[in-house]
Amino acid sequence: MAAGPGEPGHEPPSDLLCSARGCHEHADFGLRWNNPSLHTPDRRKTWLACTAHREHLSQFLGARGFLREVVDATDLPV
Repeated sequence: MAAGPGEPGHEPPSDLLCSARGCHEHADFGLRWNNPSLHTPDRRKTWLACTAHREHLSQFLGARGFLREVVDATDLPV
Protein backbone atom coordinates (compact mmCIF):
# COMPACT_ATOMS: atom_id res chain seq x y z
CA MET A 1 0.00 0.00 0.00
CA ALA A 2 1.38 3.43 -0.97
CA ALA A 3 2.05 6.04 1.70
CA GLY A 4 -0.55 8.80 1.95
CA PRO A 5 -0.06 12.56 2.29
CA GLY A 6 1.91 13.49 5.39
CA GLU A 7 3.33 9.95 5.72
CA PRO A 8 6.98 9.03 5.19
CA GLY A 9 7.51 7.79 1.65
CA HIS A 10 4.73 9.92 0.12
CA GLU A 11 6.12 11.98 -2.74
CA PRO A 12 3.83 14.10 -4.94
CA PRO A 13 5.26 15.14 -8.29
CA SER A 14 8.04 17.64 -7.52
CA ASP A 15 6.81 20.36 -9.90
CA LEU A 16 3.45 20.82 -8.12
CA LEU A 17 3.37 23.80 -5.74
CA CYS A 18 0.62 24.91 -3.39
CA SER A 19 -1.82 27.47 -4.82
CA ALA A 20 -2.13 29.40 -1.53
CA ARG A 21 -0.85 32.97 -1.86
CA GLY A 22 2.79 33.19 -0.84
CA CYS A 23 3.19 29.44 -0.25
CA HIS A 24 6.04 27.70 -2.02
CA GLU A 25 5.54 24.24 -0.53
CA HIS A 26 5.03 21.15 -2.62
CA ALA A 27 1.37 20.24 -3.13
CA ASP A 28 0.02 17.07 -1.55
CA PHE A 29 -3.58 17.52 -2.74
CA GLY A 30 -5.58 18.58 -5.78
CA LEU A 31 -8.79 20.48 -5.05
CA ARG A 32 -11.03 19.86 -8.05
CA TRP A 33 -13.71 22.51 -8.51
CA ASN A 34 -15.93 24.36 -10.91
CA ASN A 35 -18.07 27.48 -10.87
CA PRO A 36 -21.53 26.34 -12.01
CA SER A 37 -22.40 29.80 -13.32
CA LEU A 38 -19.37 29.74 -15.65
CA HIS A 39 -18.47 26.10 -16.30
CA THR A 40 -20.30 23.09 -17.66
CA PRO A 41 -21.05 20.46 -14.96
CA ASP A 42 -18.28 18.13 -16.16
CA ARG A 43 -15.56 20.84 -16.28
CA ARG A 44 -13.00 20.69 -13.47
CA LYS A 45 -10.38 23.24 -12.56
CA THR A 46 -7.69 22.36 -10.04
CA TRP A 47 -6.08 24.23 -7.20
CA LEU A 48 -3.11 22.60 -5.54
CA ALA A 49 -2.70 22.49 -1.77
CA CYS A 50 0.03 21.56 0.67
CA THR A 51 -1.05 19.80 3.85
CA ALA A 52 -1.04 23.09 5.81
CA HIS A 53 -3.36 24.90 3.35
CA ARG A 54 -5.71 22.07 2.35
CA GLU A 55 -8.43 22.93 4.85
CA HIS A 56 -8.31 26.70 4.22
CA LEU A 57 -8.52 26.37 0.44
CA SER A 58 -11.21 23.67 0.73
CA GLN A 59 -13.31 25.93 2.97
CA PHE A 60 -12.89 28.87 0.57
CA LEU A 61 -14.14 26.83 -2.40
CA GLY A 62 -16.76 24.98 -0.35
CA ALA A 63 -18.33 28.19 1.00
CA ARG A 64 -18.99 29.24 -2.59
CA GLY A 65 -20.34 25.84 -3.63
CA PHE A 66 -17.43 25.29 -6.02
CA LEU A 67 -15.53 22.37 -4.42
CA ARG A 68 -16.27 19.04 -6.11
CA GLU A 69 -13.56 16.73 -4.76
CA VAL A 70 -10.17 16.58 -3.07
CA VAL A 71 -7.68 14.08 -4.47
CA ASP A 72 -4.13 13.08 -3.71
CA ALA A 73 -1.68 15.05 -5.88
CA THR A 74 -0.24 11.79 -7.15
CA ASP A 75 -3.68 10.95 -8.61
CA LEU A 76 -3.89 14.11 -10.75
CA PRO A 77 -3.60 13.69 -14.50
CA VAL A 78 -0.26 14.71 -15.97
